[in-house]
Amino acid sequence: MDLVLRLCDEYFLDKVWASLVPLSAFGASPDWAKSLNATAKFIPVVSSSSSTWSRLVSQLPHPPLSQQDIASLYTANSHSIAQVSAWPREYIPRQILSLSVLTLIGIHVLYFLFAWLSYTFIFNHDMMRHPRFLKNQVRLEIQCSLRAFPGMTLLTLPWFQAEVMGYTKMYDGVDTYGYLYLFASVPLFLLFTDYGIYWVHRWLHIPALYKIIHKPHHKWIIPTPFASHAFHPLDGYLQSVPYHLFIFIFPVHRILYLVLFVAVNIWSILIHDSDMITGHPLEHVINGPAHHTLHHLYFTVNYGQYFTWADRAGGSYRHPESHLDPLLEVQALKSE
Repeated sequence: MDLVLRLCDEYFLDKVWASLVPLSAFGASPDWAKSLNATAKFIPVVSSSSSTWSRLVSQLPHPPLSQQDIASLYTANSHSIAQVSAWPREYIPRQILSLSVLTLIGIHVLYFLFAWLSYTFIFNHDMMRHPRFLKNQVRLEIQCSLRAFPGMTLLTLPWFQAEVMGYTKMYDGVDTYGYLYLFASVPLFLLFTDYGIYWVHRWLHIPALYKIIHKPHHKWIIPTPFASHAFHPLDGYLQSVPYHLFIFIFPVHRILYLVLFVAVNIWSILIHDSDMITGHPLEHVINGPAHHTLHHLYFTVNYGQYFTWADRAGGSYRHPESHLDPLLEVQALKSE
């Protein structure tokens, strides 16, 4: 998220914060006068009249106003002081609020865009006739997801803030570790997060935890792509921890990590389409929609996220076979 925040600051958030918390709102404060350089050739004159918003903003906390910052505002070709925020990019309250809004917008866009695409073009709508498909289920899945997003965002903020503050092992230049490690970090990320999610997911099926945290997600026996994020906020957060933990343990290119983070969220949507296409060679390796459909049907199998190896090692693997396809029940009802 540090890369996303940096780009958003550059292209529009600087202007947004300059409007919300303008430096000019603090023009009448004692700190302002103390911050001015006594030898400056130009002393700014701030109008005594101010809006109600400016008066409210002037009561907000802000970092100390340095002489250099203020002096730089009044060069011959400078912009108006109204175009500068009293909350600079490195100010933590600004970072937290920016990250909160960006995360909420991002997850809503990603969820509705890719869930809608999968629901429209991949999901077999005949599955909605399955006897275990709930009444108004799609609407219920969406409502559950929307309730989960704020809580998930709040729980995830410390990870994002630590990322922005530079505590991770992410790097920028490809030459830092070379191309070999750049390409090797992709399977490393997938294997680490897959194994981590396997155990988090399996532990969530411990009865005491399942009843409180994970059971809401298993309400969707025949899920649609909109069920991908329809769970308890703590459930969604816990299953995302391996993604965040990875960058504190292993070096990874900043842009590559962003791509992988978005990709795994899309994958989570795709495996909830109740698709039971079987017989392809990758089904022995990849934990795809068919495997996850069996997880929703039988609960205690196929906990993995991308691969089948962890389930095989843990004794929880169930191979998707054509006779297990829930679509067969729908077809049987239609033939009656």
